[in-house]
Amino acid sequence: MARVVRFHELGGPEVLRIENVDTPAPASGEIQIRVKALGINRAEALLRSGTYIQTAPLPSGLGLEAAGIVEMVGQGVDGFAPGDAVSIVPPLSMARWPAYGEIATYPAELVVKHPPSLSWEEAAAAWMQYLTAYGALIDIAKFQSEDFVVITAASSSVGLAAIQIANMIGAIPIAVTRTSAKKRALLEFGAAHVIASAEEDLEAGLKRIAGPDGVRVVFDAVGGPIFKPLTAAMAPGGILIEYGGLSLDPTPFPLPAKTLTLRGYLVHEIVRDPVRLQAAKAFILDGLSSGSLKPAIARTFPFDQIVEAHRYLESNEQFGKIVVTV
Repeated sequence: MARVVRFHELGGPEVLRIENVDTPAPASGEIQIRVKALGINRAEALLRSGTYIQTAPLPSGLGLEAAGIVEMVGQGVDGFAPGDAVSIVPPLSMARWPAYGEIATYPAELVVKHPPSLSWEEAAAAWMQYLTAYGALIDIAKFQSEDFVVITAASSSVGLAAIQIANMIGAIPIAVTRTSAKKRALLEFGAAHVIASAEEDLEAGLKRIAGPDGVRVVFDAVGGPIFKPLTAAMAPGGILIEYGGLSLDPTPFPLPAKTLTLRGYLVHEIVRDPVRLQAAKAFILDGLSSGSLKPAIARTFPFDQIVEAHRYLESNEQFGKIVVTV
């Protein structure tokens, strides 16, 4: 038996329950982990509330990121042994492979031996943010040194990951945040420029920073009306990658004069492709080992306060990742 978090109905954080369930041994090709820490993601709140891209089969578990110690290894798994310190690449389905629990089981290809320099909290906070940013900026946009890249929702864990990856490559990250409350923190974290979109003209600010050539890459989590100033400041032939769609308003499609590429993106397309996933793992592990990539932890909650952790997630007050220790 192990304690896990499940929900029996859709709704707010209060529907989450900690329950005792049986934990079967790992099947062939699987690894079972005794969890030490969990990374909390907005996707989990969406699944819980019934607005995610996947429909939860009630009752449902949830969770996309964990770090811990290998408990058991299924048949056919090589390279791992009980006692290994590992973390988890987000699975394609958190309902099928839930992380929120004292024990979690995953396909071996999603289990990674992370650098020993990472704490459990940092290891649990690494893979979703860096894999999401890597897939968009390196794998798809193929951005390069001295490219301007606009990063909206910049104080989110994925936004901060994108800032670090931009600096790792030598690109120029322009952070977009709603108000100036987090401006200093973003600059200290590595943003070259910060624009508070609710307090200043976003299009004019981007044009002032990028100059007449415009911005080649935009990494957007919002959609909706922000598309108009973003695309107006982009370079001809530029690429805008939309990965969040947080706005509930319609998203305008820009006129074709600039021949822009607008691309929807899910981290799943990296996870389901073994070749692309291997390249992503190598890039991220190199950055974690060198210290170029270091997760920012906004706040840590104990496992018994999972409801409070989700309430804090929905407050949008955090700068970086929310982590739960088990």
